Amino acid sequence: MRRPLQITLLVLSGLGLLHIALFTDLYLRYVKEGMRPLLIASGVLLLLLGVADAVSYARRDRHEEHAPHGESGHGHDHSSAPRVAWLLFLPALSLLLFAPPALGAYTASREPAKVVTHQDAFDPLPATSPIPMTLTDFTLRVQEDRTRAIKGRTVQLSGFVTPGRQRGSWFLTRIIISCCAADAQSVKLRIYGTAPKADTWVSVTGTWHPGGTLGTSSASVALDARSVEEVAKPVNSYTDDLPLTPTR
Repeated sequence: MRRPLQITLLVLSGLGLLHIALFTDLYLRYVKEGMRPLLIASGVLLLLLGVADAVSYARRDRHEEHAPHGESGHGHDHSSAPRVAWLLFLPALSLLLFAPPALGAYTASREPAKVVTHQDAFDPLPATSPIPMTLTDFTLRVQEDRTRAIKGRTVQLSGFVTPGRQRGSWFLTRIIISCCAADAQSVKLRIYGTAPKADTWVSVTGTWHPGGTLGTSSASVALDARSVEEVAKPVNSYTDDLPLTPTR
């Protein structure tokens, strides 16, 4: 790979990072929201390095053009990188021209659910019905709350649809990232009822589906659905937030 192409790669990579971090929300498909300033800084740095390298290259060419005959050409770098280096243009161009889809049902169906952390004490559940909850909170209530406060209570949760192998049920899913998409983990609960189309974002209202001993790890993380309504996909889909508002 010749130097002009190396310069082009630096500039394209810098522009790509700035494009997804400044003008779109596509960066949320790669990293968590708090990483945005670092992406912007990286894009600026790559762009400055490319411009500086281009200026240096142009100055050296002008110097060699004015050098005495027989002395020019010694500064040229005739080395080249392996051909595989050309593949580096693919991620650089992808940042500018297209973006991979967000992780969804395909990924979640091939990974085990995130293991919940141990919790000893829980605040009383609100008197409202249905109770808005995250998938993580619902899982904790089912498997860790010894008071069994969730029994018989109607809850509302939202996430995307992941098909299940067991007939008559499917999974409500959220994918959570700690730093970037590479460390993504899924949290999901089984829904008993008619399954909407895979990857559809929905809000589900229902009650805990009995199975195992409530308040222990043997309890089934499952819900008997009373209603399932489609909702808009959130801008940042890699979080486990409270239920979304159904679309009308």
